[in-house]
Amino acid sequence: MIEVKKKDRETSEALIRRFSRRVQQSGVLLSARKGRFYAKPKSRRQTRESAQYRAKVKKEVDKLKKMGKFDEESLKRVKRKMEG
Repeated sequence: MIEVKKKDRETSEALIRRFSRRVQQSGVLLSARKGRFYAKPKSRRQTRESAQYRAKVKKEVDKLKKMGKFDEESLKRVKRKMEG
């Protein structure tokens, strides 16, 4: 944790500038920005299950397209059916 105490006869602007410089030099912001969008990798089981789900949905969608009955609403119905 970065702590900056006001010196005698120091202006608020100078204090803020000094604090900002200390934060920059510490690298706290840099490390926070690095981890900002980190997504934990999926396990093998989760990867396999999501691939199987996508394959099932694609198969069903292709079947509907061949019959000429495919639209956005039918895609939602297919996804709901596969989840349940």
